[in-house]
Amino acid sequence: MSEISFTAQVDRHFYKAAAHTKHPPGLLEQIRVCNSVYAFTFPIRKDDGTIEVIHAWRAEHSMHKTPTKGGIRYASHANQDEVVALATLMTYKCALVEVPYGGAKGAVCIDRRQYSDAELERITRRYTFELVAKNFIGPGIDVPAPDYGTGAREMAWIVDTYEQIATSKLNAAGCVTGKPIAQGGIRGRTTATGLGVFFGIRETCLDKGFMKDLGLQRGVGGKRIVIQGLGNVGYHAACFLHDAGAVVTGIAEYNGGIRSQSGIDPRAARKHFREHGSLLGFPGTTDVENSLELLEADCDILIPAAIENVITDENAGRIRASIVAEAANGPTTAAAAEMLLERGVLILPDMYLNAGGVTVSYFEWLKNLSHVRMGRMEKRFEEASNRRLLAAMEAVTGYQLSEAVLGTAAKGASEEDLVRSGLEDTMVNAHHASCEVARRHGVDLRTAAYIMAIDKIALIYAERGIFP
Repeated sequence: MSEISFTAQVDRHFYKAAAHTKHPPGLLEQIRVCNSVYAFTFPIRKDDGTIEVIHAWRAEHSMHKTPTKGGIRYASHANQDEVVALATLMTYKCALVEVPYGGAKGAVCIDRRQYSDAELERITRRYTFELVAKNFIGPGIDVPAPDYGTGAREMAWIVDTYEQIATSKLNAAGCVTGKPIAQGGIRGRTTATGLGVFFGIRETCLDKGFMKDLGLQRGVGGKRIVIQGLGNVGYHAACFLHDAGAVVTGIAEYNGGIRSQSGIDPRAARKHFREHGSLLGFPGTTDVENSLELLEADCDILIPAAIENVITDENAGRIRASIVAEAANGPTTAAAAEMLLERGVLILPDMYLNAGGVTVSYFEWLKNLSHVRMGRMEKRFEEASNRRLLAAMEAVTGYQLSEAVLGTAAKGASEEDLVRSGLEDTMVNAHHASCEVARRHGVDLRTAAYIMAIDKIALIYAERGIFP
């Protein structure tokens, strides 16, 4: 396998796309480079009384729009290059789906499974304190979110710590997204990235041109799916695809995987994983001890939904999927992507496909700044309006609807309804826009997404008068 850093891989995609634009070199360099990186260490006292020094980072890639936005991951493999690369991807991702943030990312170099809940809380709170001290967090500065190894609980600790030391309390809840509902979170955030993955795959499978080129029938129904990673993103994507009629034929986790051509219920599989600590032994399936082998399984859609660099130039030639849907960040190396494209494999790029998380994080941030739950002011009004319309229809037709039907048809939009609607609109619009750019320039979807991101960021600089 060729050795190339994660940041270099992102830059390789950037340069490929930049060649299709007419922006001056200085502007392209400003868009590409990372604005600032904060690398730091801090001590924590473990439960046994010993002291451990923790290594952590926060990168803010671009200030073309503020605040910056990006998740915090807890991973033993975390390093500065990875953090910078992920922050860079976040800049392009936000621009692509028109979420008004610059890109950022954070990481703490730990294996969370080796720490107690109390130790994780101390690590999270100290990490937050360090960010506050260096002005790397705040609702108008930099807004973190969950990522690999973190979730709503860690975000709750972050916002609680920030609120204790922030000089302004008014919008303090907006310092982080992905929080529990009781602390200012938004309904639909947990499933957002997986649902976004579903919307992206659904739109692709409805595209006559793509399906004809791949020799597949239109629609999600019947598509054979293999998913690597049954975490938050992979699990919810699997559930939405399963419910839409796709057949999940393989699921891979870090300690083993399973396969079954007749299909796997992802909900039952995750229950088994939680009860036994492994997917192995799940009834009705065949065990795959080396889960990476499932990446090479015969399927219609392969969804790497765990970590970066799992599809490389070493195994790309053995990938048998017609579509690689990148639910994780950077799962395919630049060299592997070129190999897959040469073979006619359709790649749905990460910077588009997993944008559901940051999109709904944006909705949560807006909710925190406005201090009102989405749907609170209009839900009952919509329901009353719908009932009046249905009553008029009954008067004209003479047909009386049952109360059950009236209740369903007249229902006003809840917060989660609005979140899902906004997410679907974002993913559908971004898909069709990137497809149009891809066809106009004769490039793949990833290059098209980068072209769109570069053009949108360049326009902001031009409007400020910084570059001609």
